[in-house]
Amino acid sequence: MFDFKKEYKEFYLPKNVPSIVTVPAAQFLAVTGRGDPNEPDGAYQTALAELYAVAYTLKMSYKTDYRIKGFYEYVVPPLEGFWNLNGAVLTDKSVLEWVSVIRLPDFITEADVQWARETVLKKKKLDCSDVELRQITEGLCVQIMHIGSYDDEPATIARMEQFMQENGYQTDFESGRQHHEIYLSDPRKTAPDKLKTVIRLPVRSTKGASAE
Repeated sequence: MFDFKKEYKEFYLPKNVPSIVTVPAAQFLAVTGRGDPNEPDGAYQTALAELYAVAYTLKMSYKTDYRIKGFYEYVVPPLEGFWNLNGAVLTDKSVLEWVSVIRLPDFITEADVQWARETVLKKKKLDCSDVELRQITEGLCVQIMHIGSYDDEPATIARMEQFMQENGYQTDFESGRQHHEIYLSDPRKTAPDKLKTVIRLPVRSTKGASAE
C-alpha cells in the first residue's frame, strides 16, 4: 500500500535540524478558514471533520460501485496546515487564518472529489461543500522536525531563522506563500512534549542580492 510518509521521507520525516528543501507541486483536499484551532466545535474542528470524511471516502472508494481511474490503495497522509502568519507570533488565536489540507494521490480528479462530497452528504448528512481540490507548489523552503508542544514552536523557528541567516536565506511570504506545518502525531493520544510536527517556511536566497 502506498504511503506518502515512506515514499517521500525528505518531505515528511526531516531531522531535528534545519535544512533547505525544494518542494514540488502536489494536490490536496483543502478547507480555508479563520479562527482558534482549539475552539470546540469551531470552524477549524469543523474543517477537519469535513476533510477527513472526504479523504476516507476517496480512499475507500474501491469498495463501492464508483471507480476512480488509475486507483491504487494508499494510506491517507497526515493532516497539514498553512497558516497566514507572515513570520508573526499571534497571541490571539481567534484571528488566525488557515488552510487545512490532506494530500491526495495524483490520480484523484475534481469529479472524484465531487462524488466524495455527495457521498458524505448522503451517508453522513455532513455538508462538505467547503472542501476543494487544490494544487500547491511550495518551492524553496527551510524545514525542521519540531518535537514538543505547538506553543513551543517559536524556539524552533528561532533556530530556523538563525540557520537562514548563516546560510544566505530569508523568509519569503510574498505571492501568498505561508507558514506550513505537517502534524505527524495525534494530540489526543500523544503527550505534548512528544508531539512531532514538521515546520516548513518559504524562503529565498539572499546570496548576491547586494550586487543586483
